Amino acid sequence: MSIRRIGRHLLEHRWRLRRIFPPQALARIEQAIRSGEATHSGQVRFVVEGALDGAPLFRNQPARERALDIFSQLRIWDTVHNNGVLIYLLLADHDFEIVADRGIDARVGHAGWEKICVEMETQFRAGNFEGGVIKGIEAVSRELATHFPAQGAGRNELPDAPVVM
Repeated sequence: MSIRRIGRHLLEHRWRLRRIFPPQALARIEQAIRSGEATHSGQVRFVVEGALDGAPLFRNQPARERALDIFSQLRIWDTVHNNGVLIYLLLADHDFEIVADRGIDARVGHAGWEKICVEMETQFRAGNFEGGVIKGIEAVSRELATHFPAQGAGRNELPDAPVVM
């Protein structure tokens, strides 16, 4: 466990998260999810976490493992076609993860997700977090539309609103 990492997480303030993702930005992200889901039968969720605290922090939980926990907690794996996708951003670690259920992951593969990550990372490095998330949502939605196109007025299995932890 790194003292530096613990310090970064303990000093990460909620105001920074609210400054980077104010309500208007979260509303635009929600709209991007809603628009994307109109083109496919998949489900996309966005979760942003300012910093880890408690057990996840002191267990030194990596961002990927945390994203998998959240994927499970939010039941993103529980979609009809196994085509849920989580975009998870952990601000204190300057890290993000894309976790995809087996139905879509088998079709997109590691290389496809990595390409989306590179697009998002470019935006994040420029300080454009909202734009990076929206570009990621659009790219994920294109993959879902390719492999799981919309079939009529499908039901929305999961909420579109971003989750702020």
